[in-house]
Amino acid sequence: MPVDSLIVALDVDGEDKAVTLAEKLKNDVRFFKIGLELFSYCGPGIVGRIKEMGCDVFLDLKFHDIPATVAKAARAVTKLEPFFFNVHALGGLDMMRRSAKAVGEAAERLKIARPRILGVTILTSLDEKALGQIGLKMRPKEAVLKLARLAMLAGLDGVVASPSETKAIRKELGGDFLIVTPGVRPVWAVANDQKRIATPEAAIKDGADYIVVGRPITESKNPAEAAREILKEMNPVKKRGF
Repeated sequence: MPVDSLIVALDVDGEDKAVTLAEKLKNDVRFFKIGLELFSYCGPGIVGRIKEMGCDVFLDLKFHDIPATVAKAARAVTKLEPFFFNVHALGGLDMMRRSAKAVGEAAERLKIARPRILGVTILTSLDEKALGQIGLKMRPKEAVLKLARLAMLAGLDGVVASPSETKAIRKELGGDFLIVTPGVRPVWAVANDQKRIATPEAAIKDGADYIVVGRPITESKNPAEAAREILKEMNPVKKRGF
C-alpha cells in the first residue's frame, strides 16, 4: 500500500511541533523521518515519542566518521529501535561493514528487531558542478552507483539516493536492495533546494521502495490532506519492499 511507502520528514525545530504534526498525520502516515535538526533539539527521546503513536522512525543522522566511532554510534542507536537509520557511504567500506556488524550484534543481544541500515550516496542538493568543487570528477549518477555497490558489498540493507538514480540502482543491484528516495515533490509543489527531483508516482515506478517528503506536507495548511494527495499520486503504483 502507498501508506507503507511514504516517509514524512519532521524537519522542525522542536518536540511540540514534531509531535503535533505526527498526531495530525498518524492516521494516514506510517513512517516519520527524524533528522539532524529535530534530533539536535530533542535528543533520542523524540524517537520514543513517535513510536508511542504506533508509527515507525527513519533516523536520518547520516553518520560519517572513522569506522570505530560510527560502529559505536550505530550500536547506540540500535537500542532506540528505529526502522531505518543511515550512514554516509562516503565513509568507506570498512566503516559501513563494521556498522552493520555492530548493529546485528546489538540487536541480537537486546533481542529486538534489527534496524535496516541505509548508505547515503550523493545528497539531492548536489549536482555535477558541486561534486567537482569537492573533488569528485564524475557525474552524480556514476558516483551514486559506485557508492551503492559499495554499500551492498558492506552488507547494508539499501541506500538513500535521488530519483535520478533510482532506476539504474534497481536495474544493477536487484529487487531486494532497499532504495529510499528523497527529493520527491508532488506535481503541485516547488523544488526548494533540491536539484535531482521527481514526482511520487515517477519515483515509485522507477524502483524506489520508500519516498521522503517534507515541506509539501509539513508546511501545508492541512498536512493530512496534503499527505492524502501524495498517496493518491502514488496509488497506481504497486508497493515493493517490506
